Amino acid sequence: MALFSKKPRAVKLQQLDELEPLLKSGRPVLLDLYQVGCSACQVMDGIVNELAREYGESAHIVKVDLGRVPGAIQVFRVQSTPTFVLLGPAPVKKPKKRSGGQVPEATGRRITSRWRTSGLVRKNQLQRVLESNGAVRAES
Repeated sequence: MALFSKKPRAVKLQQLDELEPLLKSGRPVLLDLYQVGCSACQVMDGIVNELAREYGESAHIVKVDLGRVPGAIQVFRVQSTPTFVLLGPAPVKKPKKRSGGQVPEATGRRITSRWRTSGLVRKNQLQRVLESNGAVRAES
């Protein structure tokens, strides 16, 4: 056991294109959209990093600095910080039965915003949202 081992932290996004491979993985992606100097964002920083450690590989926890990632404010329609957005695949709808015809093939899954909130959020609320979208806590 290393004395000063590095603990997993939330991924810091440099540009919006970096989201694509995370979304394609099929795991839930929790975005923390924050600003430097925002006191509520600083409070949530520790909680977000704890979630990254707890959920490990079953979810992507991503931090987006709105001052450094061009276009993030417009794409995610941020009006206040911190804003949390959970992205994931859209639920698959069961096709309706058609009489005498074939059931159409399922098309590619779209990525949708599954949940969104702004301001200070309790850790247990973020945990519930992650777990209801398929994330599993890593064994410690």
